[in-house]
Amino acid sequence: MIGVPEPPPSLLRRVEALARNLLPGLLAVVTMIAAAGPTGLPVLAPALTLPQVVFWSIYRPAAMSPPAVFLLGLLLDLLALAPLGSGLLTLLLAHGLALRWRRFLARQGFLLLWLAFCGFAVGAAALGYVLSALLDFALPPLGPALQLAALTACVFPPIALLLGRVHALMLRAEETA
Repeated sequence: MIGVPEPPPSLLRRVEALARNLLPGLLAVVTMIAAAGPTGLPVLAPALTLPQVVFWSIYRPAAMSPPAVFLLGLLLDLLALAPLGSGLLTLLLAHGLALRWRRFLARQGFLLLWLAFCGFAVGAAALGYVLSALLDFALPPLGPALQLAALTACVFPPIALLLGRVHALMLRAEETA
């Protein structure tokens, strides 16, 4: 009926909506901890975090908010043993760029999305290299930055596939709500 307000959602619906909004950040945290902890390879944490931040910033920006990205970046710096603020700045910049281009990227096919993400990976590695050089007052070797960019670009397809399925499940749950 027109003009009649809908009743407020039940507690269960509100909890379910909150869980859907927290899921992207929690997935990123669990992935970072799992990558940095048992493997002993802290380089895996940034390579697995950037794809998640970019993916969720494009497809579910409300769930990947700037405060969530800030906390993820802080945790990333701690887990990856990076200079405090470098991962944080990188993730916030990637998040901002993904938000800016999200309308375009969300309509593209996977190949173009992956190519755009390769640009994100190269840009993130370059920013990390420059920040490391500025903090050390010396040019670090270029090899690790290039390897990080390549690793990050290579892990995007499987991560995007998994996150795409999670996103589809979330959309289906919202439609039935």
